[in-house]
Amino acid sequence: MLVARQAVQDKITTVKSSIGNTIAVSPAGARGFEGGGEALTSAQMNTVNSITNVTGVTQTLSDRLTSTDTNLQSAITAGSLGARAQNNSGVGFAAPPEGGTIRSDASSTSAFTQITRTFTPPVTITGANDVSSASIYGGDSVTFTSGQAIDVSKDENIAAIGKGLAEKNNLSVGSTFTAYGQTVTVVGVYDTGNTFANNGVIMPLAAVQRLSSQVGQITSATVTVNSVDNIDGVVTAIKAALGATADVVSNQTSAKTAVEPLESVKTISTYSLLGALGAGAIIILLTMMMIVRERRREIGVMKAIGSSNAKTMLQFVSEAVTLTLLGLFVGIFIGIFAAQPITKMLVNNSSSSATTQVQGRPGGFARSGSTTSTALRSVKNVQASVGATTIAEGVGIAFLIAIIGSAAPAYVISKIRPAEVMRAD
Repeated sequence: MLVARQAVQDKITTVKSSIGNTIAVSPAGARGFEGGGEALTSAQMNTVNSITNVTGVTQTLSDRLTSTDTNLQSAITAGSLGARAQNNSGVGFAAPPEGGTIRSDASSTSAFTQITRTFTPPVTITGANDVSSASIYGGDSVTFTSGQAIDVSKDENIAAIGKGLAEKNNLSVGSTFTAYGQTVTVVGVYDTGNTFANNGVIMPLAAVQRLSSQVGQITSATVTVNSVDNIDGVVTAIKAALGATADVVSNQTSAKTAVEPLESVKTISTYSLLGALGAGAIIILLTMMMIVRERRREIGVMKAIGSSNAKTMLQFVSEAVTLTLLGLFVGIFIGIFAAQPITKMLVNNSSSSATTQVQGRPGGFARSGSTTSTALRSVKNVQASVGATTIAEGVGIAFLIAIIGSAAPAYVISKIRPAEVMRAD
């Protein structure tokens, strides 16, 4: 239980520092390229960055490069989904040419012919002041097939492009393309394993702001907090600083959902540990009481030949510690091999219960988001290891129990007078 508790505590610390400790900030009324509102500014984000417990603010400015903005060809074909989305806004009507056929539908006839424009999905360009997170590239992980990540500190026309976009346009490290009428040099080609993300362009934030004539503006920001425990306070501070100009969303709920099963396991292991300690102390106490009662005559003889109370107590405490030490070696051996299975069983049972509760809500995981699902899967990966610190703690606790459990009855029996013992026998 001691090993399980320590393993779970380590996992809780890891989860709290990596899952749910971010806050998404976006212009009020906007999500990505949908909605409306006014762009936020880097100056506002500098204010956010100065808030207590904020460890960093990743700022991004996203835009779409159309055929008039770039010579890049999108690596994504519209397909039926893209065509469906475009038809909502890309359908026009024109009079049929002379001798042409008038198109009609079941509800009405029209003297116009429906014209569907050819649609090519645009290339997404993102400017960022920090590219250390894979989420900037649009995936859960990112690797560079060639070149390297951009230097975000430089206001230069450099870019990292997705693998799909590079293959579609025959680009490699050192190649150039045009964006907003200027030449941009490729310094890296990345792969996220995601088709949509691999159709993107990543550039320094300052460069995109300059090229797109949006100096000082951003379309989203991710605020990192030092601990999930401080998220609520930081959210309140951000809302106070930005007011109605921004929408602020945190993953606090997801983080709590991820940590709850671990907290449950920690509680169970703590109570189990305390129960084991209490049971061990009582067992040793009762055992030593029986031993000292059976050896009353021996104690009387020792007292008669001059043994002090302290020496009498020390003898029985030494015996108890020796027996405890022997049991300790056996316990350590069992603990090394049983710690991981027991920890895994406790974590899996608690995590499965939490998963069932989330799935039982309306909408299941779709409602709580992929972050919760990922978090619940990650908490099951708890590795129990018996290190030197854990062994030292176990040895210390075992000796403490042995000393306390044996000292009390030894002290009581050491007070007996030799004459009483001899007379009783």
